[in-house]
Amino acid sequence: MKVKIEDLTFNCIIGILPFERKNEQRVIINCSFSYNFTNSKFIDYSKVASDIEKLMKKNKFKLIEDALLNLKKYLKDKYCIKKLNITIQKPDILPNCKVSVSL
Repeated sequence: MKVKIEDLTFNCIIGILPFERKNEQRVIINCSFSYNFTNSKFIDYSKVASDIEKLMKKNKFKLIEDALLNLKKYLKDKYCIKKLNITIQKPDILPNCKVSVSL
């Protein structure tokens, strides 16, 4: 099975600039993963989405790259995920574009 979590949007502290360390900003996360589904073993996508948001808010990452690596480790350790793709977007950091980093 393949699960997609699209446009998970919330505010958190992320970034290295002084104003980013002080003020929360909007992030948008897209995540997809594969796993072996059985009737007795499935992954609750609502818990995955909640875990992503909690981890991002708790850790207040400086670099998007660190956030991606941390999310990857956490999700792979907690769930039986095979292929994992994550994108973190900071849509409001620059006035004329959206910035994102993927793994």
